[in-house]
Amino acid sequence: MAILGRDLAAFLDFLVSHLAAVPDLAALAGLEPADFRAALAQRTAAGAERSSIARGLSVVRSFFRFLEKRGLLHNAALAAIRTPKAKRALPKALSEEEAAAALEATATLARAPWERRRDVALLTLLYGCGLRLGEALGLTRGEAPLEPGSMTITGKGGKARLVPILPAVAQAMRDYVKACPHRLLAQGPLFVGARGGPLHPRLVQGRMAALRAMLGLPEGATPHALRHSFATHLLAAGGDLRAIQELLGHASLSTTQRYTAVDARRLAAVYDKAHPRAKG
Repeated sequence: MAILGRDLAAFLDFLVSHLAAVPDLAALAGLEPADFRAALAQRTAAGAERSSIARGLSVVRSFFRFLEKRGLLHNAALAAIRTPKAKRALPKALSEEEAAAALEATATLARAPWERRRDVALLTLLYGCGLRLGEALGLTRGEAPLEPGSMTITGKGGKARLVPILPAVAQAMRDYVKACPHRLLAQGPLFVGARGGPLHPRLVQGRMAALRAMLGLPEGATPHALRHSFATHLLAAGGDLRAIQELLGHASLSTTQRYTAVDARRLAAVYDKAHPRAKG
């Protein structure tokens, strides 16, 4: 609440300077879109984040709704003001060394040997195939990628895509399936918990939290970060952006292009090495 109060106070302070007077109800009712935009511009010039500016505008809207509900004033100008869109955070990929260390250390976290193999198989699948956690946990035993090759994944919006299965992924999956003490039905979940029911995403998130503490990984080291790492490492090694788009199941290339800002120096090195016009 203190932050919200400061947002409102900052807006009213701006009006004192902007209007050269302490605003009364009549002055608030008479504010025009340009006045509100000037307030937003001032916060932008002061270096405020878009999220902070959006929050401040939301507070001002709430304040004016409060006054209107009590019949004190009406101002339609705010309806013409668009809320600033927050910047989409860039994916937080792990380095190749961090990803390898995470997969290796995963085998030490669970108590039961079969659970260790399950965790290794799952994280190897996320990193080796670029799957979303929900996609991996949604696999049935009949869909288990036990051999190198490829498999079909149904992602967001029911969109199907083909992903390659690396030998390391297939081996980790075979090790898990062989060690699992529970009966895995063909149409039942591939990844199961200690009692044989579907594995809960929170357990996987907890494993990654333990790995962050154990290995000193960044806060962004989540199960989804392994998917980002998959794409980033392919791109840094010279992978084709459109091919990576297909592997990730992105509907738009612009979504995949967000990865290009992650490792710019390595991308430049790939360009210098591979592009015919880069060779002097």
